[in-house]
Amino acid sequence: MYQPPHFRETRLDVMQALIRSHPLGLLISAGHGGLQANPIPFEIDATRGEMGVLKAHLSKANPQWRALAEGAETLVVFQGAQSYITPSWYETKRETGKVVPTWNYAIVQARGTPRVIDDEAWLHTQIRALTDRHEGERSTPWAVDDAPADFLKAQVKGIVGLEIEISAIEGKWKVSQNRPEADRAGVAEGLAGEASPSAADMRALVRVYGGLE
Repeated sequence: MYQPPHFRETRLDVMQALIRSHPLGLLISAGHGGLQANPIPFEIDATRGEMGVLKAHLSKANPQWRALAEGAETLVVFQGAQSYITPSWYETKRETGKVVPTWNYAIVQARGTPRVIDDEAWLHTQIRALTDRHEGERSTPWAVDDAPADFLKAQVKGIVGLEIEISAIEGKWKVSQNRPEADRAGVAEGLAGEASPSAADMRALVRVYGGLE
């Protein structure tokens, strides 16, 4: 990943936090069939390995798991907050006019060697952990055991598990740090007027990384 120094995020806990808050990763692998990419929801176990272990499951109907079983290095991309940035928000536009649009974003790329797991007990544990994580704060949470046991057993037979011990991880927080302070303030103010939740998240990042807090 192209990494200008002022956008590089190296704190492991910050990168792991983005994975937790934006768990739908783009799983990218290469095999005999060429490049494959699929969006897959992940869990991260930060207690294992130096940088954590990613855990997920895939449908057996998805051919990517066979490429993963070959053990080639795999890349998973987690996209955090992102937003278009108009030059109209920059003080520099009014001063010199020498500005162009850009796109702000926070992103994590994790690499590692995949391990495909065809084990019923492991799969039950993984789907329960994933479900409990995303159902836990709902007023009427759904639990895996709400489904009939025979139905659940049949569903589990149709999936395989995946673990990727992270061997390399990169974070890039491109959030207007390279702009003058007046421009950073203008971006934060402009994002406050945007309606999308991602714009609100980006505004918070611009303020923190831009020293506006």
